[in-house]
Amino acid sequence: MYPIARFVKEFTKFRNAPKLPFNGTHVSHHMCMPWDIDLWMELNNGRTLTLYDLGRMILAKRAGLLAAMKRNGWGMTMAGACVRYRRRIRVFEVIEMRSRAVCWDNRFIYIEQSMWKKDGECANHIVYRTAVTGKSGIVAPDTVVLDIMGQVPQVETPAWIAKWIEGEDMRPWPPMQD
Repeated sequence: MYPIARFVKEFTKFRNAPKLPFNGTHVSHHMCMPWDIDLWMELNNGRTLTLYDLGRMILAKRAGLLAAMKRNGWGMTMAGACVRYRRRIRVFEVIEMRSRAVCWDNRFIYIEQSMWKKDGECANHIVYRTAVTGKSGIVAPDTVVLDIMGQVPQVETPAWIAKWIEGEDMRPWPPMQD
């Protein structure tokens, strides 16, 4: 089940948080609860993605994206993700989550998120490719950024994200069927 209580808690907690620039970093803290764990008594990989939803939604609120979506009748969808798991998160362990928009191209906005343990180690890291959608399909990110910021700053795509985009463009779609 989607963690509705956590969703409400996060929106309540950050309801008066200062606005962030579109590429600002939202920092939040979350505890791994017993219902988040798998058979190995650690944070389940699927629940990790659900927790990342919480960070992205508050980031979108604080950066003005949710208001722009409401104003323009837009929606948002995920178009891809690349995740890396490196350290276990155990039950009742508190993590710090960092969420930020990194860059955009002509179709997608790339959002980076990470979870950090108390000892300063990064437990996992993900980059999402997200699209803002309207009645006619994908809304160009420049249009979204212009609506939110009143200008479209130049952003550079980090080399590692550019390589991921290149790899995704080479990936066959639809996938092969046996």
